[in-house]
Amino acid sequence: MHTILVVDSERSMREFLSIMLEREGYKVITADNGKDAIELIKGHDFDLIIAEIKMPKITGIDILRESMTLHPKTPVIMITAFASTEVAVEAMKLGAYDYITKPFNVDETKIIIKNAIEKKRQLDENISQKEELKGRYQFSNIVGKSDKIQKVFELIMKVANSKSSVLITGESGTGKELVARAIHYNGDRKDKPFVSISCGAIPETLLESELFGHQKGAFTVDDSDKKGLFEIADGGTFFLDEVSEAPLSIQAKLLRVLQEKEFKRVGGVKDIKVDVRVIAATNKNLRELIAEGKFREDLYYRLNVIPVELPPLRERKEDIQLLANHFIGKYNVINKKDIKGIEPKAMEIIERYKWRGNVRELENVIERAVTLEIGNVIQPDTLPDEIRSFSE
Repeated sequence: MHTILVVDSERSMREFLSIMLEREGYKVITADNGKDAIELIKGHDFDLIIAEIKMPKITGIDILRESMTLHPKTPVIMITAFASTEVAVEAMKLGAYDYITKPFNVDETKIIIKNAIEKKRQLDENISQKEELKGRYQFSNIVGKSDKIQKVFELIMKVANSKSSVLITGESGTGKELVARAIHYNGDRKDKPFVSISCGAIPETLLESELFGHQKGAFTVDDSDKKGLFEIADGGTFFLDEVSEAPLSIQAKLLRVLQEKEFKRVGGVKDIKVDVRVIAATNKNLRELIAEGKFREDLYYRLNVIPVELPPLRERKEDIQLLANHFIGKYNVINKKDIKGIEPKAMEIIERYKWRGNVRELENVIERAVTLEIGNVIQPDTLPDEIRSFSE
């Protein structure tokens, strides 16, 4: 669970942000003054700090400076009144990630916070966890012995060092991002950034700026330059999940990056060169979307240089027990349990189920069973009702 420090002198503002963030699944710690906030920062490495700029004695700027000294990878978002955005812009020049203005646009605030958390995760991933990640995403650690998944592994091994674009297709939950990361961490770009974005998770009005950045003066509420994710991914790999959800206007700019290896920031006139390998993924039929006029045919061919199709779990039945045991091992460690295996009747139920949510659904079911099982073998009654009833 990500932990966020909220610093604001107004009790109502602290409570509002705490409720909003906790509903989003974050752990929230609050402080009503700069002194207490700095003491907390000294003792914790937060995933994000949200601080009011104008506070008595120790200001949000002071908190920003202290955080940058102690935890330079922790993003800081400044809170400001609408009429005081100039100070917030100055804070961004000093290193703040972004700012939010009162009164808040809740949806935009959630996106800013989510992106800040993701930035911290990517920095941690690319700086301090490279070797661990390389091991985690070795092909040998992707579980499966079926002919279909072995053919996928063989293809991935052949293309890991290539610069060519990859298009991964498959149903939701089949492991498309895991495969994208395996390609990256087993190729010659493994020491460079792996950056990912879900094209369907960000509103069209914000997606262009997230991908390509924006130039100073492009938005009236933001008077600073901002790098986009393509710039952040320079030298590495950019994973475009749910690429089918990208609007046509964005698709045109994606095509230019793939063809020319360059783009312009929003509001910019200068071409920015990047060396990025693009891996895209979708659970949609792009040819059907092309016929409907919803996806560019030229972009499809640029992305589909190396197609990788992931089979659904129901077509790799022989992998189900392997995967289930793999997840038992994983969640034994996480939950400090000692589950030895799955009772044969329970395994029979698991293998009969259709798994429309694929590997992701199976993992969720095993995590639940490991958590709830009071013995050392998973029993049928530990499985969810819908799975047991399907097999009856």
